[in-house]
Amino acid sequence: MEASIVRPAFHSRSLALASARAYAARVLECFGTSPENAAVTADALVRAEADGLGTHGLTRLPSYGAMAAAGKIDGHAAPKMRRVAPSVLAVDAGNGFAYPALALGLPELVAMTRGSGIGMMAVRRSSHFGVAGQPVEALANEGLVGLAFANASASIAPWGGKRPVFGTNPMAFATPLKARAPAVVDLSVAKVARGNILAAVQRGDDTIPEGWAFDADGNPTTDPTTALAGTMVPMGEAKGTALAFVIEVMAAALTASTFSLDAPSFFDEKGPPAAVGHVIIAIDPGAVAGDAYLDHLERLALAIESEPGARLPGTRRLLNRERASREGVTLTAAVQRALAQMGFEDAAR
Repeated sequence: MEASIVRPAFHSRSLALASARAYAARVLECFGTSPENAAVTADALVRAEADGLGTHGLTRLPSYGAMAAAGKIDGHAAPKMRRVAPSVLAVDAGNGFAYPALALGLPELVAMTRGSGIGMMAVRRSSHFGVAGQPVEALANEGLVGLAFANASASIAPWGGKRPVFGTNPMAFATPLKARAPAVVDLSVAKVARGNILAAVQRGDDTIPEGWAFDADGNPTTDPTTALAGTMVPMGEAKGTALAFVIEVMAAALTASTFSLDAPSFFDEKGPPAAVGHVIIAIDPGAVAGDAYLDHLERLALAIESEPGARLPGTRRLLNRERASREGVTLTAAVQRALAQMGFEDAAR
């Protein structure tokens, strides 16, 4: 009689933020990422998790690990930057993770913008952008207005079509506010983030809500596996795909990067490096509005907040962030199981 195979049981567990960063870094290093790049990437994932944006948080570790192990993402890439015009900074991510490239370029973008009033950072040969709100929030914390554009592997068909041409293509905006945290707008052109479908597949869910996705033939589907192989429903229907076009131009055309229609998946190790692009624009509001900017903007902020039930963009993330600082974040059983199947041994279990 063959001995029965004992499979380890996995349970979701809470991790303090520092422990979550250490865990994520260990995973990334295990699959071929340098300690420096792993630390920067892990920090971005945990900040996403803390802000309640789990689709761009720890759930990405299995796919990030698989891509790094296969060389689809170069975990040891050293990004490089150069000024190509007085107000334009070019950053080459070297087919590595986006986060080290952003960390390299953002301080120079801030300095450049303080001198000229406006600056642009163009990133190429990059991969999954993560939470688009993170780099623009960093700019707003420096007193600047920020805009960010990024493209992703194709998952949305032009309205009326069936073949995916656009990615979920995030864009973000942030502005400083008077004596409080910045307002941050972070959106995708999909009705919901595609990471929600990936998470459903990882959990083994049988269904997803109606209105999230189409199958490969353009028919609505509630099956997560079928949805992952199909296309996402754009927000605002035709308006959503028009916005996707704008972002595609800003992120890929301006950086001479891979268009979404040619980019491989961000969810597995198959295919070549994505080599997608990102553009981040910083504006010094004082260059035109002067010192009155924050006072002027505060009138608008207070008008929004005075409406019952209304809130400024990004307010919920601040509440989630404060709670996570006390309670930590959740490492799901599904993520642990997926990593174990890939060969990651969790010494903390």
